[in-house]
Amino acid sequence: MTDRTDGMNYAPKGKPAPVVKPGQFVFAAVALDHGHIYGMCNGLTEAGGVVKWVYDPDPAKVDAFVKQFPAARRARSEAEVLDDPEVKMVAAAAVPNLRCPLGLRVLDAGKDYFTDKTPMTSLAQVEQARAKVAATGRKYMVYYSERLHVESAMHAGDLVKAGAIGRVLQVTGFGPHSLNAPLRPAWFFVHEQYGGILCDIGSHQIEQFLYYAGAADARVLHAKVANYGHKQQYPELEDYGDATLVADNGATNFFRVDWYSPRQLSTWGDGRTFIVGSEGYIEMRKYCEVGRGEGGDQLYLVNRDGEQHMSLKGKVGFPFFGQLILDCLNRTENAMTQAHAFKAAELCCRCQEQAIRVE
Repeated sequence: MTDRTDGMNYAPKGKPAPVVKPGQFVFAAVALDHGHIYGMCNGLTEAGGVVKWVYDPDPAKVDAFVKQFPAARRARSEAEVLDDPEVKMVAAAAVPNLRCPLGLRVLDAGKDYFTDKTPMTSLAQVEQARAKVAATGRKYMVYYSERLHVESAMHAGDLVKAGAIGRVLQVTGFGPHSLNAPLRPAWFFVHEQYGGILCDIGSHQIEQFLYYAGAADARVLHAKVANYGHKQQYPELEDYGDATLVADNGATNFFRVDWYSPRQLSTWGDGRTFIVGSEGYIEMRKYCEVGRGEGGDQLYLVNRDGEQHMSLKGKVGFPFFGQLILDCLNRTENAMTQAHAFKAAELCCRCQEQAIRVE
């Protein structure tokens, strides 16, 4: 599950950094439709969580999961998981348009919910989730993996918070992905189910913009989508999208996402993020260093101290997962605020809703 050329099943692994004693934080995995569930469960178990149950109607998916997480017991139904009082959180990677309905059931069962991105596919779902969180007091957290499970991206956040580049003025993100169409499930090509490219993989980009800019809200100025190369075989696929936003604090954003990574690339996508500040800038080359063979997690910092290159693989870790576990136990919001998780999801849906279709 760590194949660098397969983005759908790319599941980073870090070093064990438990924040709880064995058995203190029990969770379950439900709905194994996207391979990100493995990265989510890697992070939680490395932070000391114990996966007690796994459930999916497809026994082949359950068999594969149990090979990776042998401690997980096979649940006979979703209800068996939700009825277990020992389970504090349900981690899930359902078909995108089914993620919110599942989350509402999890919250109604008195458990916290940790879903793969994109967490919702419509503004109506965003409002349903907000209302359910307000009513239950439970958490609806989101695996925005292109920041949370990338060491260079996590370190960039620390640099920004420390004032290394001054006030953040602009964030540019590039999120190319490899399509590998024959390996994709049928739902991947149905617009109603995957939600559109800006709603789906655009969610990573919008979340990062809000986080690095320190913004609570933003407006969508312009968005566009296209199906440049797959109209015949996959007419509902959007293989390209981009958008421009401006935050409530004046910071601006442009991002581009696509399904056009060449097969010859050493990884599933040459993801990059640029953060321009009033006193310097940061560039992240997240997954590869093209033509140089240095691997991912390369960060470049230029500021008043000069030019710096940092190779961060294995040096930062993934603190989000331990913080999330402690947030669930202590009812705090150190890993990510609920408002931030929902605002990123809302803006994804607004981008998708406002997008101009390029023919």
